[in-house]
Parts: sequence; structure tokens; C-alpha cells
Amino acid sequence: MEPTIPPPHPNPHPPTRFNPSPGSCDAHCHVFGPADRFPFAPDRSYTPPDSGVDDLLRLQTTLGLERAVIVQASCHGTDNRAMLDALNVGGGRFAGVAMIDDSHPIEQLQEMHEAGVRGIRFNFVRHLGSSPDLDHLWRLVRRIEPLGWHLDLHFDAVDLPTYGDLFGELPVPFIVDHMARVRAADGIRQEPFGYLVDLLGRNELAWVKISGAERITSDRARSYDDVVPFARSLVEAAPDRVLWGTDWPHPNVRHMPDDGDLVDVLADFAPDEETRHRILVDNPQRLYTFA
Repeated sequence: MEPTIPPPHPNPHPPTRFNPSPGSCDAHCHVFGPADRFPFAPDRSYTPPDSGVDDLLRLQTTLGLERAVIVQASCHGTDNRAMLDALNVGGGRFAGVAMIDDSHPIEQLQEMHEAGVRGIRFNFVRHLGSSPDLDHLWRLVRRIEPLGWHLDLHFDAVDLPTYGDLFGELPVPFIVDHMARVRAADGIRQEPFGYLVDLLGRNELAWVKISGAERITSDRARSYDDVVPFARSLVEAAPDRVLWGTDWPHPNVRHMPDDGDLVDVLADFAPDEETRHRILVDNPQRLYTFA
């Protein structure tokens, strides 16, 4: 089947505003295929072009990054083979976040842990299908808790406050992806963003990724200037529980970003080198325990 979404930027530029520290991590990216080795899920909501681990390694070299967290993409469903193959190729420089269901035995989860998997993902966003059944979520939480894994949660901002009970009861760390996909055009005083900042302040298990600038910016602001106040507020709220990532190869975006621009804007999100080091090196190392 022909791709239904575009490929990533063909020639991203290296960072121009700072040099990432040794051990810097892209804490949110994906691998797609190659489909002839790792077929996409039959019930997928989009078909991406191949963007495999070799392409990711080239991007890492360009951006000056040494580590990455490969998050299982919904187009592969619960077949984690492409992600696990990438972890193997990385030889310890990559960690993984899987998508699993009740069919995955604990022995398989233990094998995944040895390969570098450190969490599981749930999609709550409407364009990727319906929200997960919470009974199912809780069954999987109980299975991953002994492994020390976390949850990676992908929300539409408007829905975030409706899951307050879930956040308060979770016994494992959980990450809110892409700044909860808030709309920068709605302003920093919007209720969903205020809820996210408050959640970080009162729940020490809550983490956030200041990724997805290309998703939440207004159509007129390709410099991502309108995203900066949101990212800074989140960093201020919980500097030890903030991660950053490119979201390469950028599925389902309104415009395809240059990944070099996404590294550069981190200089505005966290202007001082010490804070950037926390976000790029210390925080991901603590959560993902890279080899």
C-alpha cells in the first residue's frame, strides 16, 4: 500500500544554537518498518513511508545526539519487532517503549526489559482511535509494575482533566506526551495547560515531554516562538521530570519540520546549559537506565 503520510525532512541541518552534551537523548522518536521486514498493522489509521533504524542513526549523527527512546508507533500496533530490532542495532544507546496487550506473557516482557524496553504506551487521541479501556490499562499496569516500567500517555489536551482519578491512582511514573498537544493559539492560560502544570507540581510520578512543537504551534508561527512560554512553564514546574524529543519521523503533522530547528528551539525552552543537560542527559538516564 502507498504511504498516506509524507516522509520526514530529507536534509535536516545540524544544531546551530548549542552543541548537545555527550549522552544527549532524543526521548521520543519512532521507527517505521521497513515494511518488507516488519509489516504494518492491518487496522492502522495511517500508512507511513519506511523510516527505519539506519535512517534514525543518520539523523542522530546529524543532530549530535547519542541516545534515543524509540516509542512503538500505532501503525505497528502491538507487534514490537521493528522497535526491538532497533534496540538491538543500537547496542545499548537506545531504550524502548512498547505497546502490549493481554497476549504478552510476563516472560516476553522480561525479554523486552533485557532488550532495553522501559515502558508501555497508550493512545488516548481521537485521530488514532478510541481511548483505551481502563480495566485493560490497569491489568497491564499491574504486570509492568514489578519491572519498574512507566506509562507513556498520548492525550488530546481537552481530555486531560477528565483523567484526574487515573493520575492520582497510578503506582508507576507516567509521561504526558507532546505537552498534552495543547494549542498554542489558545494561550497559556487555557484550562488544559493549567491542569498539566498543576499535575506536575503535585504528583511526583508525573513527567512531561516538551516535544511536538510542530504540532502545537499556530500555522503562522513556524519559528515555534509561540510554543516557548508553554515549554518554559513546564520546565519551571518540574525540571527533573521533563524530557525532550524530536518525534521523528513526524507522523500526522500539519507541516514537516526540520529536526535541526527542533533542537535549536530547545535553546529557548531551556536557555541555561545546566537545565538543558538535565533535560537531555540526566532525566532520560534516570528514567530509562541506558546501558
